[in-house]
Amino acid sequence: MAEFLIVALQLLRIHDPINQSMKQNMALTVNALLENPGFHDFILEQTTAFLTIHRTDPKLASIFGTHQRWMLAHVGMAQYFLDALSGASEPVIVMARYLEQVRRYEIASVNTADSFLKEMVVYGIALHATTGDRRHKPIIPSPRALETLRHWVGIHLHTLDDIDGGNRLDRFEHDPGLLWHLHPQITERLLNTPSIRVPPPRYGLFTWLNSGGVLVDWLMTSVKNSEVVDGHFLTQVRSVPRLAEMFRISRTHLTRKLREAEDMGSIGWLGQRGRSTMWISKALVDEYNFYQAQKLSVIDETFQEVAGPPMILSAVQT
Repeated sequence: MAEFLIVALQLLRIHDPINQSMKQNMALTVNALLENPGFHDFILEQTTAFLTIHRTDPKLASIFGTHQRWMLAHVGMAQYFLDALSGASEPVIVMARYLEQVRRYEIASVNTADSFLKEMVVYGIALHATTGDRRHKPIIPSPRALETLRHWVGIHLHTLDDIDGGNRLDRFEHDPGLLWHLHPQITERLLNTPSIRVPPPRYGLFTWLNSGGVLVDWLMTSVKNSEVVDGHFLTQVRSVPRLAEMFRISRTHLTRKLREAEDMGSIGWLGQRGRSTMWISKALVDEYNFYQAQKLSVIDETFQEVAGPPMILSAVQT
């Protein structure tokens, strides 16, 4: 298995026309992103795009219902692309190889990972492969899943282009094969970044809740204005039952999580708990931005190593 990964990653780097050191120096760092005065606004635009996916295809968006499922999905897709890049004429996701990677990154138990893939088949997000050794239960991502992943990468590249005026998205859209080279490296780097694999505590508290990541995304976009009042931002939330209904979360479970968040100072209420306007703390927003900046920096670094630096078409935006 280790030899398979080494060969596959070496093949990824063949798609690499420009000197490595030059490309690494061009990538947007986490600090550079966070220091951009307009960064949070760019992130809100990105978040709105992801919420649109959730509204239009909630079943597919459920793949990313928790942070654990998000990681399980990326590991599976990365394995599929690596299989293709290693020379397979009809690439597949092999269960044994998939579970080995899940164990390597300590993402989930074998039973949880096995159940996840079976659920993806039930949803039609993954399909049973028509070739290969059936004893190894090979599956492939559906065209719908591949297109959504392409959209996921494209949304991030669009954000990076908005920040520095680059042309990453245009190049990505004009080179369909670029996704196959980009995604495995993006996944490897994300999962080897400790604060991506285990998000910071205020943000992370929600990401392990079913649909919790989507809930936090929505909370960020629900802030009424960007003015900080006593260290927090007012949201449009006034009812916990309504919030639970919107995201199909157990009201009891959500109430418990909100209490934990309140104890951490991440959220609070202007009046009666759960029956008045809810606020989120600047600390929670800062952690959210930090997590997004890390993800974007990894994606930009990977893009530049695989495809070369973007052409800057306009001045850096602020």
